Amino acid sequence: MRATAAGAALQRSREELVIAREAERERLRRDIHDGLGPALAAIKVRIDAARNVARHDLEEADRILETASRGVTEAVRDIRRIVHDLRPPTLDDLGFAKAIEQACEPVGPDGPDVVLSLSAPDPLPAAVEVAAYRIVAEALRNARRHARAGRVDVRVSAEPGTLVVEIADDGRGLDEASPPGVGLRSMRERTTELGGAFAVGARSTGGTVVRAELPLRSSGAEPGAAHA
Repeated sequence: MRATAAGAALQRSREELVIAREAERERLRRDIHDGLGPALAAIKVRIDAARNVARHDLEEADRILETASRGVTEAVRDIRRIVHDLRPPTLDDLGFAKAIEQACEPVGPDGPDVVLSLSAPDPLPAAVEVAAYRIVAEALRNARRHARAGRVDVRVSAEPGTLVVEIADDGRGLDEASPPGVGLRSMRERTTELGGAFAVGARSTGGTVVRAELPLRSSGAEPGAAHA
């Protein structure tokens, strides 16, 4: 009976991951097909119109090109957002350690103190880098926006075959009556997708602790296998 229940739970977990992945792919497809595609097509139409108008009205051509230029700026912004959703550019620009340090920097005078303890192997599998970075960023976002924490301790450390990511705050703690929010579900999905273990609970001293154990060697965490 227990084996049957465990098997059913594992199957449901796998189905949820597949559904989440397909939903993300659909969102990206929609962003590109329904947003970026028409925007680029409109820019081309305006450029062609400006070329035709320029023969007899340079001022009108300049106005059209100015509109096209604003469209290019918006398209570039959309491309950067899509790329960021796939893999945060900060990881490539700064490296994993510096990216985590940047995520832990103060965001305002009223924000909590963030104390970072970082000891991770270099290099990390790409999928583990992305998951760890996003888990730290999301947990810090929750602590800053919702928990009203005064201090957040972030620990990223290596254990045999595993990268441990732990974020503990001294804020208001979890509301057991409320269902998990999008942020918590996202962190859990990122961890489970790599075959890791995720837990969130109350600290004995008050506040919340989030812990993710990310396998450094698994079918989902080989170098180069990035997941957004």
